[in-house]
Amino acid sequence: MAIQVKRTSIRDVKLIEPRIVSDMRGVSFYSFDQEDFDEHVTRGYRFVQERHSVLAHNVLCGLHYQIQSPQGKLVRVITGELVNVAVDLRRWSPTFGRYVSARLSSANCRQLWVPPGFANGFLVLSDVAEVLCKTTEKGLAKYERTLQWDDPDIAIEWGLSNAPITSERDSVGTRFSMAEVY
Repeated sequence: MAIQVKRTSIRDVKLIEPRIVSDMRGVSFYSFDQEDFDEHVTRGYRFVQERHSVLAHNVLCGLHYQIQSPQGKLVRVITGELVNVAVDLRRWSPTFGRYVSARLSSANCRQLWVPPGFANGFLVLSDVAEVLCKTTEKGLAKYERTLQWDDPDIAIEWGLSNAPITSERDSVGTRFSMAEVY
C-alpha cells in the first residue's frame, strides 16, 4: 500500500499520508493511486477536474460547496502550508454542522479527502502556498455556495492573528443557520 489513511473526528473525512521514499537524491512518493484510494479511502468516485492555485500568506478561501452535483475533493499542497477545513452539511449526519481541520504542507505531503456534502476551505499559513484540488464533479457556478468563514455557530479555530485576505465572494458567505444544506 502506497498510502496510510487516518480517520478524523468526522468519519467520512480522511487524512491521507503517502509512503515517502527518501534518499540522497531527494524524496519520491505516489500522490495518487486509484486502487489504493478505492480500497482504503472510499469507493465509487473518480476525479474529473483538478484546480491548481498559488496563494499568498493569510489568504482564506471558502467555505465552498455545490448544492447540486456536490463535489468530493482531494486537497494537497505542493509548496508551503495551510490549514484545510471541512464542514459537514449533511442534515442526516450525526456530525451535521461540525468541522474538522488538518494542516497540509509540502513537508508532510498529506492530503485531505473531503467527501460530497461538505463545505471546504483553507487558510494559507506560509508566505506562499501552491494547492492542488482534485474534484469528483465539475465546478458549476449556478450551484456554488459559500458559508461564512467566521460564522459563530460553526466557530472554526483558524488560528488567525489578524484579518484574512478573502475574495469578495468569500467575504459575504451565508450564515450556517441560513445555508442550503444536503
